[in-house]
Amino acid sequence: MAQVLTWISGSTYNATDAQVWRTGIVMVILLAITPLCRRWLTILPLGGDTARAVGMALTPTRIALLLLAACLTATATMTIGPLSFVGLMAPHIARMMGFRRTMPHIVISALVGGLLLVFADWCGRMVLFPFQIPAGLLSTFIGAPYFIYLLRKQSR
Repeated sequence: MAQVLTWISGSTYNATDAQVWRTGIVMVILLAITPLCRRWLTILPLGGDTARAVGMALTPTRIALLLLAACLTATATMTIGPLSFVGLMAPHIARMMGFRRTMPHIVISALVGGLLLVFADWCGRMVLFPFQIPAGLLSTFIGAPYFIYLLRKQSR
């Protein structure tokens, strides 16, 4: 039961070397597929009509992108647990840093997300030493106010 609660709170504490290697290999393979989707990711934000006008089949494209995103998310979640606010904050921070084109935005979002997770994990281990606050829980405490700020900023 304790391991389930640790996983639910998004902790890196129980991740074994074998899990980390397995996750890393799967992530590298899935991330290697991502540049192949660059055209789709560049055109889809322009709208369905524009995408159809340049010859893109919308339904298969959306399903393929959804499957890729689901596999990437599931791989990380199986190892560490839910880290939803890291996934919400990282792309916004990357965009605020000025990365607007598709591939640089994806790469910087991944790097920012990784740095946020490492920072949250480090803070979680240091704040109440020798006890640990799970990284997912700490990122939620940081991410929730940030997300509310973004919502308020967007509504103005």
